[in-house]
Amino acid sequence: MKIMYTAAGAPQAATLVRHLKNNGEKKVELVGLDMNKEVVGRYISDGFEQIPQAGSDNYKEKILEIIQKHKPDILLNCSGSDVRYIAHMKDEIEALGTKVACPSAEILDRADNKFLLFDTLKNVLEVDVPEFCYPRSLDDFINKCKEMGYPKKDLCFKPHIGKGSRGFRILTEKFSKKDLLLNHKPTARYMTLDDFIDIFKDEDSFPDLLLMEVAKGEEIDAMTIGYKGDALLTTFKSRDSHRWGIIDRARHVDRPKLMKSVQAVIECLPLDYNLSIQYIDNKIIEINPRTSTFIFQEDLNEPWIAIKLALGMISPNEVKDYQKKINYNISMIRYMDQIFIKDNEPYYV
Repeated sequence: MKIMYTAAGAPQAATLVRHLKNNGEKKVELVGLDMNKEVVGRYISDGFEQIPQAGSDNYKEKILEIIQKHKPDILLNCSGSDVRYIAHMKDEIEALGTKVACPSAEILDRADNKFLLFDTLKNVLEVDVPEFCYPRSLDDFINKCKEMGYPKKDLCFKPHIGKGSRGFRILTEKFSKKDLLLNHKPTARYMTLDDFIDIFKDEDSFPDLLLMEVAKGEEIDAMTIGYKGDALLTTFKSRDSHRWGIIDRARHVDRPKLMKSVQAVIECLPLDYNLSIQYIDNKIIEINPRTSTFIFQEDLNEPWIAIKLALGMISPNEVKDYQKKINYNISMIRYMDQIFIKDNEPYYV
């Protein structure tokens, strides 16, 4: 089986490649894609192709050219930037004989846009969303902040469509600029409303931002395999620690209440194959409709299960049977590693 995957330089790429190769059932050949040339996936996969930035002028043509060249059995989406463009090319790619493991473009566009996501789910039973609004101008943003309780109440904002923590900030008056400078890392997410106003007061246009309450409490990722409006398999992992918005410590946990929420979300937004639903204090924060970070078990390999489902190697009911295999004594630690290259080939010391 030949598997092509995006985001060969993503933090989860090395672990994903290792566990897809060690699936225990079938020999696979892996071809990684990434817009950067020097990425770990290039040196640990069986093939690699550099692609243009997602959505650029020649992006579609290059992806189709690579598909025709390598003829993979399936294309696995691991990039938040690529997945929305791949979804809109799904029919063309599958016409070339390659299955695409991603949702339909229509459903993905709603799930990937944080405002549309909240607006779609706000009245769905079993689903809680934070207090939110969509300011249309700087003046509207300022007024909405006051209506939502700022400055007594901290708020946050993020782009409707974003990747990682780009564009996300917490609005607060609890820190002085001196405090932020001397006592916080340069990656601190805090700013005041006045700081925000200074940035946008002279701009001709105002960005599409979601203004919302700051959700506080337990952070959980629901790692789900969806299929035709049904959540077939869901594992919950705690976000015990993260750096740069990326989890570095997590555990498998059991959250029956959230299981009802996940099912309601997938019934409302029938997303297919691997996806991650992020919750804070049982409130949905965002959906990542792609392959992400998993806690792998010897008998529970979620990306491999989704691949088998997409290729018709396993039935939806057989996917559901894996729910009984979840081991709640397993945790994960993500750490930094290094790969060394000599003469354009992997070279280990």
